[in-house]
Amino acid sequence: MRRSDVVRLSGLAALVPAALFLGAGCSTGTSTSVGASGEHASGPASALPVSSVFGYDKMEGFPELASKLTPPDLTEPGSWARGTAEAEIIDTRKFPVQIQPSTFDGETTLVKYMLPPHGRDKTLRQGAANDLVAGEVTDQITAQPGTLFPGIDATPWSPPDPSLAAGPDHIVQVTNMDLAWYTKDGTQQFRTRMDSTGNPGFFEGIGGGNFTFDPKCFYDHESERFFIVALEVYGSTQAWITFAISDDSDPNGVWYKYRTDARVNVGGTVYWVDYPGLGFDSDAVYVNGNLFRLSGGGGGFGGVLYRSIDKSSILNGGTAQYTDIRDGSGASAQAAQHFGDNIAPFFVQANSSTSMKLTAIRNPLTSPSLVNTTVGVPSWSSPGSAPNNGGSIDTLDGRIMNVMWRDGRLVAGHGVSTGGRVQSRWYEFDTGNWPTSGSPSLTQSGNVSGGSGTYCFFPAVYINDAGDIGMVTAHSRSNEFASVRYTGQAAGDAPGTMGALVNAKTGTASASGRWGDYFDIALDPDGCTFWVVGEYYENSGWNSWITSFTISECCRVDINGDGTVNTQDVLAFLNLWSANDSAADWNDDGDVNTQDVLAFLNDFNAGC
Repeated sequence: MRRSDVVRLSGLAALVPAALFLGAGCSTGTSTSVGASGEHASGPASALPVSSVFGYDKMEGFPELASKLTPPDLTEPGSWARGTAEAEIIDTRKFPVQIQPSTFDGETTLVKYMLPPHGRDKTLRQGAANDLVAGEVTDQITAQPGTLFPGIDATPWSPPDPSLAAGPDHIVQVTNMDLAWYTKDGTQQFRTRMDSTGNPGFFEGIGGGNFTFDPKCFYDHESERFFIVALEVYGSTQAWITFAISDDSDPNGVWYKYRTDARVNVGGTVYWVDYPGLGFDSDAVYVNGNLFRLSGGGGGFGGVLYRSIDKSSILNGGTAQYTDIRDGSGASAQAAQHFGDNIAPFFVQANSSTSMKLTAIRNPLTSPSLVNTTVGVPSWSSPGSAPNNGGSIDTLDGRIMNVMWRDGRLVAGHGVSTGGRVQSRWYEFDTGNWPTSGSPSLTQSGNVSGGSGTYCFFPAVYINDAGDIGMVTAHSRSNEFASVRYTGQAAGDAPGTMGALVNAKTGTASASGRWGDYFDIALDPDGCTFWVVGEYYENSGWNSWITSFTISECCRVDINGDGTVNTQDVLAFLNLWSANDSAADWNDDGDVNTQDVLAFLNDFNAGC
């Protein structure tokens, strides 16, 4: 990358190499710890301005910067730390190649082999017996297909861990370790590596080395921005949470990028962050993850780190301010993406064979404290492997894979074994006024499979404006290649049920071993359409597939997207119809004619 391709916000500090700047003893970041007694103590910065220059290109993570940072001490329960980081501004339109070559036909490297040795006891704790029963799928197809197109194909890394975000006109996708975006008809506009092996890599300019992993992204419907996060670990001295924010709803152009220290000190042992959750609400972006030992002689697992990043400044490329707090008894939590006025940010993790653990953070940006509770769910066991034609897929350990909250409705999904079958399980909880008062409760839950001999895993669930719930899931049989499928529950359907699975894409080759960590689902800004991404296999390796679908016609009738169905929507439809716009092909027969007007009015008069 050329020096002229980047503009920085960190003032004179940005003109000085990081090693020289830090060597001068300057520090604009601070860290504050709060012990169990509530006493405050100032300490060294937990994150300092990242002031990179191109002479540091392709270095593995700025070791000289890491050596100047002191990991915050979160040993005591309830202790927390505050950190800051400065932005780098980059304009992707100045990348010399907008769509970098993507052909890869070599041997892939498993991501886990690039990380320090890490593991934890994944034994599922047996919970108290209950009489709760999960619902099942029906024979009725509720999900109606929309756009389908191929996403990012094989990179040198496996598994892909695909994630996506849906904006007004674009779909952004990330994998290990590529980033791409598309117009909504599937036209790719941009693709590059996220690490320093790109030309340039997306995070290379702020010090991103030759390995980023577990990327995730979302589109924030309130700020109308795309967000991307990726993790980095190098040797026994460096761990980073790196993230970026687009400057508007178009991913082409300016992004604000930040690099923050992801090390935590617990009793003299330093831990790094793995398997991130990524959520948001009106106030903050939330990144959480498992803590594994990086250096020191303590235990190999340190619980869950919760990081809350203030949105107010980073939307304009200002100083990132964040707070960290640790739950020493947690594991593999996922952050909710919030729609509505939430009391606190919510997180969900598996607790036992009959319960889920819900976590909320009080005052996440000022003086955070964790509130935990458990909610009973139908019994489940950790899922086993899923056979497909010629292979066997690892479906992981029953960890929660995604969480979403809308106006008191909290949904989450994971893979389970019930009755000897691997199925995709989903839950809806009513959060009520918790954690201010009361307790959350289970509203409904369901198992999703394609029938006898079918294996479903890696579910992701979301709620749209009409109250419909959409789901994407992996699907396989012993005599079929693995596929990406989707389904949903229309508002008003029987609790716990979802419609029959619809096939989005079936692989053409067998798959074995580590399939990945997650699929993903997002909601279009129209408030109606779900977008999903999942993995499938071909002879050339893994590929990803992007699909949109709708469930409720009631949501579709809100043509102008203002959340209310009224005569303004009739006028908006007639304008589309008069212009012969394909969006007015209401009966999906390929023609825009009077039959579409009648079909639209029927839906409108149905009381949607």
